[in-house]
Parts: sequence; C-alpha cells; structure tokens
Amino acid sequence: MMRGSHFLRALGAPAFAMVSAATLATAFASPALADDPRDPTMTPEAIARDRAIIRKLNQDQLAYVRQRDAQYAKGWKAYRQSGDDDGDFEEGDYPSGRADYARQSRDYAQARRDYETDLAQWRRDVAACRAGNYSRCR
Repeated sequence: MMRGSHFLRALGAPAFAMVSAATLATAFASPALADDPRDPTMTPEAIARDRAIIRKLNQDQLAYVRQRDAQYAKGWKAYRQSGDDDGDFEEGDYPSGRADYARQSRDYAQARRDYETDLAQWRRDVAACRAGNYSRCR
C-alpha cells in the first residue's frame, strides 16, 4: 500500500498540480451572495428586476397548474359520463355490494369448513394406513 507522498510522486508533477489546484480552489471558494438581502451589489433596480422575474415565474406556474387541473377535470367528467366503470364501485351499488360481500363470506366459510373436514379425514386415513390398515391407504 502506498503512502500519500509516494502516491503523489507516482502520479507525477502534472497530477500533483491538478490535485493542488483543486484543493486550493475548494479552500478559497467564497459562498455566493445570491438572494442575500445584505448583498451590496443588489441595487434597487436589481431587486425590482428579481421581484418581477419571480412574480412572472409564479404567474406562469399558476397558469400551468390551472390548465393542468382543468384538463384533469375534463377527463374525469368524460369518464363519469361514459358509464364505463369496469366494475368500479358506484354510490348506488352499496347495498348490492354488501350483499355480494356477505354471500362471498358465507361461501368462503363453507369452503373452509369443507377443507378442514377433508383434511381431518385424510389425516385419519394416513394414521390408519401407517398403523397397518392398508385398506385406508390411497
């Protein structure tokens, strides 16, 4: 494993100069004074120009959002008017949906009972088969 100084010597003078320049540039970089109210270069005209630009950007974004929402509303209105709900829930379907759910719950409970009964019978047959009653082996 190379130490730091050996590594830089192995890279050569041009690489050392680039690493040094990058390190110095990072060390001496000053923070930008963008949007700093105490920035001495921000004249009243520059502040007014910034304010106008920000206002224009906000108005453009508001117009975009209003247009997008209007298109969404138009699409949803067309969807509701098409009557193509593909089985989606509708307000008027609540009682029938509840009846379907109750029927499906009863069917599932019955199927579960049938499964448990069949499983218990199979376990009894396996136990009898292992005990020597080969007529119970399937």
